[in-house]
Amino acid sequence: MVLEEQARSGPAGEMTGEEVFAAEGLARISQRLADAIAERFGDAPGLVLVGIKRRGDLLARRLSQLLAERLGREVPVGSLDITLYRDDFDSLSEQPIVGQTEIAFPLEGRTVVLVDDVLFTGRTVRAALDELLDLGRPARIALAVLIDRGGRELPICADIVGQTLTVEPGDQVQVLLSELDGRDAVILFRAAHP
Repeated sequence: MVLEEQARSGPAGEMTGEEVFAAEGLARISQRLADAIAERFGDAPGLVLVGIKRRGDLLARRLSQLLAERLGREVPVGSLDITLYRDDFDSLSEQPIVGQTEIAFPLEGRTVVLVDDVLFTGRTVRAALDELLDLGRPARIALAVLIDRGGRELPICADIVGQTLTVEPGDQVQVLLSELDGRDAVILFRAAHP
């Protein structure tokens, strides 16, 4: 399910940041994600959200609050640190920073909605799936992402997308969240293109 609205695109050039969405736009996209999750999985037994650190877990917490308002019940939230599951772990710094996975509920038989901020190559999601399956056997795992920027290297597709952005391969999409960055926004950094 893709929930789209037209995103502004700026001129190609050097790596410059363009605010595609400010706080209001990000809040609107988050509300649409929560509505879509409620519509598709609200009646599912054992619905939980699991966010991929560092921003997917913050988004999952926000979505949980929105779902509680809509469903009239709490939706548990967990977070995954996928550092040890990355396929490029050997190429990280000599002492990579490994965070903590925090899931305070069993995954067996649950409907897990995996939450991330930006879907790009699919490698982050693959690592998250590997870790989730090492922790238990959910009845179902679905993927909800705030931004899908295309450029997949693995056959990964989100079940629910808040916004699709069409960007060039060298461009970068960054989600800013007030909890980490002091403000909410989606920034597009365009690389120089020939």
